[in-house]
Amino acid sequence: MSGRNDRYPSLDPLLEGYLEYLSDVARKARGTVRDVRCTLRRVSQVMERLAPERPLWKLGLSDYLRWIEEERVFGRGGASLNKNLSHLRGFLDYAWRSGRADRNVLDHFQIEDDGKRKEPESLSIEEAVQLVKSCPTSAAIERRDRMVILLLYGCGLRTKELCDLRVQDVDTTRREVMVRAGKGDRQRMVPLPEMVYTELLAYLLERGGKRGPLLRTETFGKSLRARHVCEVVSLAAERAGIQREITPKALRHSYATHLMDRGVDLAVISRLMGHRSPAETGVYLHVLKDRPQRAVNRLDLRGGDAP
Repeated sequence: MSGRNDRYPSLDPLLEGYLEYLSDVARKARGTVRDVRCTLRRVSQVMERLAPERPLWKLGLSDYLRWIEEERVFGRGGASLNKNLSHLRGFLDYAWRSGRADRNVLDHFQIEDDGKRKEPESLSIEEAVQLVKSCPTSAAIERRDRMVILLLYGCGLRTKELCDLRVQDVDTTRREVMVRAGKGDRQRMVPLPEMVYTELLAYLLERGGKRGPLLRTETFGKSLRARHVCEVVSLAAERAGIQREITPKALRHSYATHLMDRGVDLAVISRLMGHRSPAETGVYLHVLKDRPQRAVNRLDLRGGDAP
């Protein structure tokens, strides 16, 4: 199956054929196929206006340059555009191999982006501590909301990963949680910090051994939704006196930033975060600042006896 989402209408048969190829032959992850579908659908809609009555595989480089220019006007950055261009190049290669296109007009085409990468929003150590301290524990729903904060910050989970956690994903013996549906359908085991482990044990004991969603709605016992998680984080930040908007993603970024600031190896952080490679984790290198310079300054190149 091509990972088609039935909420959206079908694309051109050639586009649908390419998506099926990615899923069934290339064995791409469902999330990847979904991302490619979104790109092809969005670019097709724009090109219906910019170059009507011509399919994507019949467009020239000048047509795609017009699309890029329009995307730039709406604020899309180079990294995002290059990702979309990668999706389009893959499709145009497929169209060329199937005899529907004369050539791939985007072959080797990349955007040079001189803009500085924006540092991800994150908390300071002091703010993170205050955020946790601001969570009350008197009622069951308060203890659940505190667990939301602890798992987001203490394990670096994405919002969807948190919402998808089930009781059986917690390995109390190994002190880990299994993330079964990470980005790109990649599973991973995430160690639990001591404090999170202790409170999670108490939380599970209160649940009485019931299986199902780890974090449930109070009324129907269903998994928390992303909007619930956002509300929990926003209210916790307000109680902690943090004078700016804090999102669940900021807690995940804080997890990576604080680990890196403590000297944890980039490859280890990459694995904990569920990234495809350490290169993807490079966005957090801003926390290093002048640490590399301080480190090399400690090298004694003159020798111990030198004046």
